[in-house]
Amino acid sequence: LKVPNDDAVLGQELQQNGNAGSLRLERAGGGFTARLTVSGTKVSQPTESCKVTLGDGQPLALADQGKPNGVTQLASSGPACPLRFEILEGSVMVTPLGEGDACIFTASDCATTPKGLWGPGAATLLPRAQEFDAARGAADKAVRENYKVMTQRARREDVRPIVTEQAAFSSDREQFCRAYIREGSHGFCHLRFSEARALSLATRLGLSGASASAAPRPAARIRRPAPAVEGMNPGFEAGAQDP
Repeated sequence: LKVPNDDAVLGQELQQNGNAGSLRLERAGGGFTARLTVSGTKVSQPTESCKVTLGDGQPLALADQGKPNGVTQLASSGPACPLRFEILEGSVMVTPLGEGDACIFTASDCATTPKGLWGPGAATLLPRAQEFDAARGAADKAVRENYKVMTQRARREDVRPIVTEQAAFSSDREQFCRAYIREGSHGFCHLRFSEARALSLATRLGLSGASASAAPRPAARIRRPAPAVEGMNPGFEAGAQDP
């Protein structure tokens, strides 16, 4: 697995779950900015929809927090709705940093839940369904292998939390991705979630992004010296054994 290319999402129009709101990341100087519109429902009338553009239409300055989980992590600090942005391949994982997942904009009478994968719409993704399915197999394998190595390396008292985390992986992914438009037909969100987890685990294991799988190396084969033969130079005989 490769670390996502940040530039691949810059300037792209991304939507929450592929069909709501709008997110556009840009570079500004040495950092990043975001233009973000979130969709929600009116607080006073929950059956009616609403939209809020963060920053009053101006680009939001994002703090670059490095790659603590193996991918570029950015953060906005607006008081109404602080958010974390993790850049994945062709998409962005958004997580609210306040209490709970909801952001309430009182002045706009709007309640929103920005959490989720912001990416392309279904029309772009459906033709690539087979590609995503094959890539997900590799990502899932990397996740399993990395959890296995983490368990092997952990102290006895630390094993249970790792096993619990691994057991919850599939259900966490299903819950996170179930709202993505036509997800069952293309699997884009499931793939990106698996890749993100594999890279996060690789980072915890101290691996580089290019080596996101920590499969144990096979044991080295021990070459036994050839038995000495009387009248023959042992060094010559040993050299003759080399391929």
